[in-house]
Amino acid sequence: QVQLVESGGGLVQPGGSLRLSCSASGFTFRYYVMKWYRQAPGKEREYVAGVTIDGGRKSYSDSVKGRFTISRDNVRRTVDLQMNSLKLEDTAVYYCKAEGMGSDTEYWGRGTQVTVSS
Repeated sequence: QVQLVESGGGLVQPGGSLRLSCSASGFTFRYYVMKWYRQAPGKEREYVAGVTIDGGRKSYSDSVKGRFTISRDNVRRTVDLQMNSLKLEDTAVYYCKAEGMGSDTEYWGRGTQVTVSS
């Protein structure tokens, strides 16, 4: 059974940090590009960051570049998102996504809530 389980969300003050983690099971993790998305209330789900299968290339949306860092561990089957200098507008549900290389296969986690508030 395929599972992506996000953890690490919570309430943090502006300027603070959080580290999200996504744990994968039920599929060959090392063959999947891993991405983080987020969805704020009343808004479309948006891309946040992605990492290639070997961790060699990473990409970020302009809104988080320089503040967030994505990383993966193919042995532990996890992908993390280190979020620093958090802003009010980073408040959203954060989702982990796996995309199969050369296929249409994709999996989503159920999300973890991040709230940035003073």
